[in-house]
Amino acid sequence: MTNFLISDAWAQTSGGGGGLFSLLPLVLIFVVFYFLLIRPQQKRAKTLREMIKALKVGDEVASNGGLVGKIAELDDNFVTMEVASGVNVRIERQAVAKTLINDPPKKGATKAT
Repeated sequence: MTNFLISDAWAQTSGGGGGLFSLLPLVLIFVVFYFLLIRPQQKRAKTLREMIKALKVGDEVASNGGLVGKIAELDDNFVTMEVASGVNVRIERQAVAKTLINDPPKKGATKAT
């Protein structure tokens, strides 16, 4: 009578080969993360390191804090920026976010598309 109300729980037989296939989604997720997140970040970091290494006096740069100015002096660890005439700010070299290229197009020149 109790079998009628409560069914017996039977163990399921193993299908075999499930160990390798159970790791496949984890491997696929890691591959997707590598190509979508890790690799592009490494490329951005490499280009930023190269840009910071190639800084020279006279370059117009923007800092992480939003300051924009021309490089007046360079050191191994610090950059002195001229943000206005006679106003110099000293920041760490790693705080330089990007170089600004302000070459206006010459008259009569067309933009390349």
